Amino acid sequence: MRVVIVEDQALLREGLARLFTDGGHDVVTTLGDASTVVDVADRERPDLVVLDIRMPPTYTDEGSRAARDLKARCPDVGVLLLSQHIETTHAVDLVSRPGFGYLLKDRVLEVGDFLDTAQRIADGGSALDPKVVARLVAPATGSPLDRLSERERRVLELMAEGLTNTGIAQRLVVSERTVEAHIHHILLKLDLPESGDNHRRVLAVLTHLRAVRERS
Repeated sequence: MRVVIVEDQALLREGLARLFTDGGHDVVTTLGDASTVVDVADRERPDLVVLDIRMPPTYTDEGSRAARDLKARCPDVGVLLLSQHIETTHAVDLVSRPGFGYLLKDRVLEVGDFLDTAQRIADGGSALDPKVVARLVAPATGSPLDRLSERERRVLELMAEGLTNTGIAQRLVVSERTVEAHIHHILLKLDLPESGDNHRRVLAVLTHLRAVRERS
């Protein structure tokens, strides 16, 4: 992958760059704030841009706003947001776009999994931190998610993390046929059309959840 890293903390910025370099990837450039990242990505056309959410000058949502602008101008560039806190508003706003991921920063410590996730996003896939997903799928009173069983909600969480049917089966120690049955029931209960494409299915589920949360 060709990677751009945007992180205001110098040690973390350098650590991320070293992590990608040691993994055999090309770090095109590193930036200390998000003010120029869209222009840099437009010029360099990296496979992935890694962005902290909270950066100068206000340390609120500079990263997520830059991510929206970046996906608007360079939709084929993968974007991975990193955050120390769970901020589901940013996740639901961007998750409907291909090539997007949102992880908590402690996931960086799991180097192999982190690099695999980054590659999936660069390839146009999606990935959400399990803690973020758990917040998204927590059923509110009167939510369609109330229709799901505990096991179906767990399958939905794993779908949202970007796992394939095979990956879900391995995680839950069940057969792929059982996973397929759970997904079929989930889509029916949420009134979502079934699709053979796992990535589009994940986006459809999370887009539906975003609509439900906005109405509530």
